[in-house]
Amino acid sequence: MFVRCLLVIVLGLLLSGCGREEPIRIGFIGGLSDRNSDVGQSGQKGVILAIEQANRTGGIHGRRIELVSRDDAQDRETSVRSARELAEAKVTAVIGPFTSGVAAAVVPTLAYHGILAVSPTLTSMDFYGKDDNLVRINRSTRDNAGDYAKVLYGRGQRRIAIAFDVRNRSFTESWLAEFRHAFVALGGRLVAEVAYESAANADFAGVVTSMLVGGPDGLFFISGALDVARLAQQARRLAPALPLGASEWAATEQLIELGGQMVEGLVIVQNYDRYDESVRFRQFREAYFKRFQMNPGYSAVSAYDAASVLLQALARRQDGESVKAAVLRHGPYQGLQQQIRFDANGDTPRQVFFAEVRDGRFARIPLTPLKPGAAGR
Repeated sequence: MFVRCLLVIVLGLLLSGCGREEPIRIGFIGGLSDRNSDVGQSGQKGVILAIEQANRTGGIHGRRIELVSRDDAQDRETSVRSARELAEAKVTAVIGPFTSGVAAAVVPTLAYHGILAVSPTLTSMDFYGKDDNLVRINRSTRDNAGDYAKVLYGRGQRRIAIAFDVRNRSFTESWLAEFRHAFVALGGRLVAEVAYESAANADFAGVVTSMLVGGPDGLFFISGALDVARLAQQARRLAPALPLGASEWAATEQLIELGGQMVEGLVIVQNYDRYDESVRFRQFREAYFKRFQMNPGYSAVSAYDAASVLLQALARRQDGESVKAAVLRHGPYQGLQQQIRFDANGDTPRQVFFAEVRDGRFARIPLTPLKPGAAGR
């Protein structure tokens, strides 16, 4: 009698499980803590919104999508551990990482487990033109730095001093090398290249003092938003008349929140048009604000695009097809503002827009928008 009852219970459990498919797990890895965490936090919100919207319309072929998030803490050891945890969670693919320094550790770790990384923001040439387990939603440092060189030179700057954060060395040194090449080719000169490591107790006054030794006519920072705000504060104290610029890494809302009057006039690039009033972008912006009570920044836009690409590719993926093959085969994809088209290595162009901080907001510089790859060499 006991055996019969046990069989009935087991059969009931098996039957109750029929029709219940495991969710499709998507991983997320980004800097959710430590310095410059605004990029990762904003990116995570963009992914959350995309997945929630997909689940409301049935997920992927009726299967619910589950997000598994891990913090890389912008630290190599932490990021490797987080990547391994995502592999143990059996995620189908990972959205992230967001910084090149972390990617150098995370991408090979994910590759070991056969997991594709879809990065919303990576630009370093270290990851360009490689047939690996990475696809990127962003353009390269070569494109961005080349366009910056033309814009700054066109605004009359000929002698620029640069400070760069070696904590994200893969990005900052790649960006610096590309900018140096393009700026010198135009006839400009870099009069200082000051390396520093981002930290709460970093000597930002000393960094700016070193930048000023060569007599620059412009100061430029290849750093995150928090550091740029602090560097700008010292620059306004030591050389208030010099124009300021910063790389796209700092193009978050935190730059204006922390920098205030100190970042007025600073030139920076945006990889999206924040003033776009198209139906698609307006609906996204409103949904994002309703969900998180804030406006989206560049990493939220790029991460939403990354999630949209991945979810569409998974929905069209054929049996036995790798995730990367599906991503490459089913493009181009319609992003929030522009088409996303990958080459065979998973690299993509992207249109950008230059802005200047005016009256506490990012105001578009009245230039013709630079086309994808316009400064490519």
